[in-house]
Amino acid sequence: MANYVAAIDQGTTGTRFMIFDHAGKVVASHYEEHHQIYPQPGWVEHDAGEIWDRTRTTIGGAMAKAGVRASDLAAIGITNQRETTVVWNPKTGEPYYHAIVWQDTRTQAICQKLIDDGKAEFIRERTGLPIATYFSASKIQWLLENVPGLRAKAEMGEAIFGNIDTWVIWNLTGGKNGGVHITDYTNASRTMLLNLKSLDWDAELLNLFGIPRPMLPKLRPSSDKNLYGFTDPLGPCGGRVSICGDLGDQQAALFGQVGFEPGEAKNTYGTGCFLLLNTGKEIVPSKSGLLTTVASNGETCYALEGSIAIAGAAVQWLRDNLRIISNASETEEIAQSVEDTGGVYFVPAFNGLFAPHWDMYARGVLVGMTRYTKREHLVRATLEAICYQTREVIEAMQKDWAAHVILRSGFRDEESRSSSSEILRSAQNDKSESVLKSLKVDGGAVKNNFLMQLQADILGAQVVRPVVNETTALGAAYAAGLAVGFWKSLDELRQNWGIDRIFEPKWDAARREEGYAGWKKAVERSKGWLK
Repeated sequence: MANYVAAIDQGTTGTRFMIFDHAGKVVASHYEEHHQIYPQPGWVEHDAGEIWDRTRTTIGGAMAKAGVRASDLAAIGITNQRETTVVWNPKTGEPYYHAIVWQDTRTQAICQKLIDDGKAEFIRERTGLPIATYFSASKIQWLLENVPGLRAKAEMGEAIFGNIDTWVIWNLTGGKNGGVHITDYTNASRTMLLNLKSLDWDAELLNLFGIPRPMLPKLRPSSDKNLYGFTDPLGPCGGRVSICGDLGDQQAALFGQVGFEPGEAKNTYGTGCFLLLNTGKEIVPSKSGLLTTVASNGETCYALEGSIAIAGAAVQWLRDNLRIISNASETEEIAQSVEDTGGVYFVPAFNGLFAPHWDMYARGVLVGMTRYTKREHLVRATLEAICYQTREVIEAMQKDWAAHVILRSGFRDEESRSSSSEILRSAQNDKSESVLKSLKVDGGAVKNNFLMQLQADILGAQVVRPVVNETTALGAAYAAGLAVGFWKSLDELRQNWGIDRIFEPKWDAARREEGYAGWKKAVERSKGWLK
């Protein structure tokens, strides 16, 4: 009898395989990093073959730690870094080029031409996305235009595309020997090729980017009772296991945080920061610099998303590039050793600014330094940057959600939800403000207690950390487990969620607003740098 469900969490910096029991508790986990490749400024690549090798290693490692066999697993779900683009030969299994990572900015010229040609509103209306180097479509176009012979191979069916979920599932289910070429709607909604209303690949967008439709994977539900396929018996699981859950990492985290109802939200602290607000069955256009995306598909629901490109990656930069820390865990003690940043602000716009600014020409800046500035101030400024970026996104989300509720049905008290997981509440007396009450958080960086306290201070709101921090993997496991009946209902999943700690704000309003005003000045310095 199968007692567990597992998930592959393939992220920007590494891959984790996690095994969960019926209570949603972690039974075993194994993690492996992969290399970050920077061929030139602004370019970020991964070796897709290395990612698959690391995936195999993590599966074997976690199963060995727990003494789990393939027959003990009811299903496996997959969650992944979104937008990262792989094109490979389905006959040989070999990628034609390194995976182009979501952070990569090489497609600026392609994006700028689309903007100059007046395509921004058309693309946003179809896809819910602004024109940006972030998404997959321009990366596919770049590959077709720059890898010799690739377009001809694509037209002959000898080149197929996938984000990392598609690449992993294809390999997991047999690869060149019958691997399944699929993706789910959450990942598809990040390509800039999916029509949000029809939930199908959009022919006009494919034509605009010059992408042959046969390159694209088949679209499947995020939790699929019909199953995508089974693991290759000779593969890393050592037997046949159902593959039936697939969610982009941020949608998976919302699912893992049991954010199933409209108005429920979460913020994930990983390589970047990603705040998602469930908007239910309604497509909510953003007027404040956010994305409209698919939150999950079985029974389709949508979300507003605020995407921040650099969060934990800024800490990694301190470690790997500046070498002023040895590991991320040091930042908590170092940052607490000073009372403030000494007036320093760090805007880590290494790959431009994402939400809510969407400036692909912005670059990172350090401002406010004096002879007094030291290592400790820079480390603290890095943590504060994560929190200030989150506040910017939350303010944008408040505006969009409040405007949507007013437009839909007017402000009514009964539409407010009372659970601590709700991020936005309607203001009373028919006012148009929204009030931040609490923020659910997850991801590796939330283990840093000082970072979470800073977040509460900068927001002036509670920060709620769950017992299971790795909710991205948990969400993928939930999707797969629901598909095979391991869990019977969403209510059953809600019962698994529990609070580890609540961080209460300690700063007064004057300090909070003074710090935020300085942050906004610093952001203006970073904008349009390359222009």
